[in-house]
Amino acid sequence: MDIEQFALNFLSQNGVLLLLAAFIIICIFAGVRIVPQSQKFVVERFGRLRSVLGPGFNVIVPFLDKVAHKISILERQLPTMTQDAITSDNVLVQVDTSVFYRITEPEKTVYRIRDVDAAISTTVAGIVRSEIGRMELDQVQSNRSQLISAIQTQLAAQVDDWGIEVTRAEILDVNLDQQTRAAMLQQLNAERARRAQVTEAEGKKRAVELQADADLYAAEQTAKARRIQADAEAYATEVVADAIAENGLEAAQYQVALKQVEALTVLGNGSGKQTIVVPADAIQAFGNAFNMLKGRS
Repeated sequence: MDIEQFALNFLSQNGVLLLLAAFIIICIFAGVRIVPQSQKFVVERFGRLRSVLGPGFNVIVPFLDKVAHKISILERQLPTMTQDAITSDNVLVQVDTSVFYRITEPEKTVYRIRDVDAAISTTVAGIVRSEIGRMELDQVQSNRSQLISAIQTQLAAQVDDWGIEVTRAEILDVNLDQQTRAAMLQQLNAERARRAQVTEAEGKKRAVELQADADLYAAEQTAKARRIQADAEAYATEVVADAIAENGLEAAQYQVALKQVEALTVLGNGSGKQTIVVPADAIQAFGNAFNMLKGRS
C-alpha cells in the first residue's frame, strides 16, 4: 500500500511535467522533416503555400504547417506519343515522339497544372503538327535534328510557367502509309537506275579520254623520234658538206665509194647461198675507195 500511495502522490505532483515533456517530444517529431535528395516538399499553412523544403534537414511549425505535396525532382520520360501530321506537300505521316523533363519549381507544378504528363503530350502534338506542316516529306526524313530542336525549344518556352525543364525531345520514327511507301520505293529505284546510267556514261567518257591521251602521247613520241632522226641526218649532211667544202670533190667521191662498199658488204652477208652480180663500175668504185683510203693513211 505504501508503494501505491507513493506512486499516486508522484503522479499527482509531476503529471503536468510528464505531459509537458511528451508534448515537447511530439512537437519535435512533428516539426522536423528530413527530405530525400531526389525530392522536394511543398509546405502549406492553413491551405496556403508556406515554403518549399529542399533535400536535407528542415524544420516546420508543428500543427500549423504541413507537408502537402512530396514532389520527385528526378528526370522523367513520357510514354511514346504517336500523332498524325500532314506535310506541306500533302503527305500523311505518323510521328512517334518521346520527351524527357524534370520538375524544377514544385510550387508552380502543384498549383498551376493538374496533369503534367497530359499537358506536355498535348503541347508536343500541337508543335509537331505545326512544324511538319511547314516541311516537305523529304525534309522531314532528312532534317530530323532540326525538327527535334524546334520541338524542344518551343516546348521549353510553353511549359516554363509550370516549373518544368525539358531536358530532351526525341523523334523515334516517322511512318508512312502503304501507298506513299510504294511510291517512294519506285522513286528510289528510278533514282538508283539514273545514277547507274550516269556512272556508266562517265566511265565510258573517261575511257575515251584516256585513249585519246594515249594516242596523243604515242604521236608525240613518234614525232620526237622523227625529229631526232631528222636532226641526226641534218648533222650528217652538214658534216659531209663541211668535208666537201674543205677537201673538194674528192671527199664526196670518197663518201660515195664507202657507202657502196658498205651496201655490198651487207648484201654479201645475207643468209643462204647467193650469187652477186657486181657492175663494172662497182669494181672501179672499190679501187677508187681503196686508193683514197690509202692516200688518207
